[in-house]
Amino acid sequence: MIRILIVDSHPIVRTGLELFLNSKPDFKVIGNLSSGIEIFEFVRRNQVDVIISEVDLPELNGITALRAIKKENKSINVLMFSHQPEEIYAISTLKAGASGYLNKTANVETIEAAVRKIHSGEVSLSEKMDKHLRYEDTRKSRSRMFKKLSTREVEVLKLLSIGRKNKEIAQELDINEKTVSTYKARLFKKLNVTNIIDLIHQAKHHNLT
Repeated sequence: MIRILIVDSHPIVRTGLELFLNSKPDFKVIGNLSSGIEIFEFVRRNQVDVIISEVDLPELNGITALRAIKKENKSINVLMFSHQPEEIYAISTLKAGASGYLNKTANVETIEAAVRKIHSGEVSLSEKMDKHLRYEDTRKSRSRMFKKLSTREVEVLKLLSIGRKNKEIAQELDINEKTVSTYKARLFKKLNVTNIIDLIHQAKHHNLT
């Protein structure tokens, strides 16, 4: 049984969510609150698995409440459910300790799926936001990798990736073959590979070619 607490300043939202969630055999709404300040006493007195909370709450902002709750109760998973734009608030709520973010335009099936997902330990975001975060991770990974490599190493890597031999690279960059071999050895070490195929694969993975 997944024990759920709903926190929202609008009675109609709390009632609607409670009716829908309680219709699922393995869900049980054990409380619904109208303000952030009420959460602390409730979770001290009751065992809660998932909190569904609005960002804009009276008395205590939902994100501020989230930070404090997660300090005391790391096992509780929190789904922020708000009318605020996901692209503005999703990342800040995840950093504060939330396990997911849903806009209030989401349908009931999406809400159910999000509750199940965060209860299992996963992060729940919209497909659009998930793609955005994956893109940001790739961009940061690429940036970190570029910082690890020297300009000359990147040049050698790009030439290797298009099939150039050591001699051809040496001629193109106006260096000797021994120096090319030195750069290759450094690239193997920095990209943690032992052969040219894996080196090129890693380069493509980090968008270095």
